[in-house]
Amino acid sequence: MTTILLLCWEFFKTGLFAVGGGLATLPFLTQIQARYGWFSADMLANMIAISESTPGPIGINMATYVGYTTCAALGGVPLGILGALLATTFLVLPSVIVILIIARFLKAYQQNRLVQGAFACLRPAVAGLIGAAGFSVLKIALLTGAPLADGLFAAFNLPALALFAVLLVLLNVKRVKNLHPILFIAAGAVAGVLLRMH
Repeated sequence: MTTILLLCWEFFKTGLFAVGGGLATLPFLTQIQARYGWFSADMLANMIAISESTPGPIGINMATYVGYTTCAALGGVPLGILGALLATTFLVLPSVIVILIIARFLKAYQQNRLVQGAFACLRPAVAGLIGAAGFSVLKIALLTGAPLADGLFAAFNLPALALFAVLLVLLNVKRVKNLHPILFIAAGAVAGVLLRMH
């Protein structure tokens, strides 16, 4: 029961402070992972990949996944489903509350310089959160966790680094740039399966 309450509290805080969309939830998820150990860093990387490739906002997908895996470990599938529902609900709840409050007052104060200034100050903070999330994803995907003293080849995930370099080059080719994003997701999934098999 304590874990479920903690799960609800952590996702309520995440929903309240992760301004800027789903990727802004990643620093909070990293903190949750470090504090409670409900999932590993590898599981976080898998969650990101799954959440990015499935329909729906990444933050909600990740909350559902974390809630399910955390609670299913405690009491099986039924508790996992409850955890998924609770984590998702508590992630969304602060946004609903804030939107209802803002909708009531924003129309009257929309042109106010203080309100416009507050929104202008939020933009760099959101960019910083998304940048930190991007850096943590790159770190998980491209580094092995081995110290640099063991050598560059040991510190970097070479197949992932090669795939990253190939994608960077391909994204600058005009014909490839116009392809549908689902093709990149499918190619990434196939490459991941093939690399894991070797």
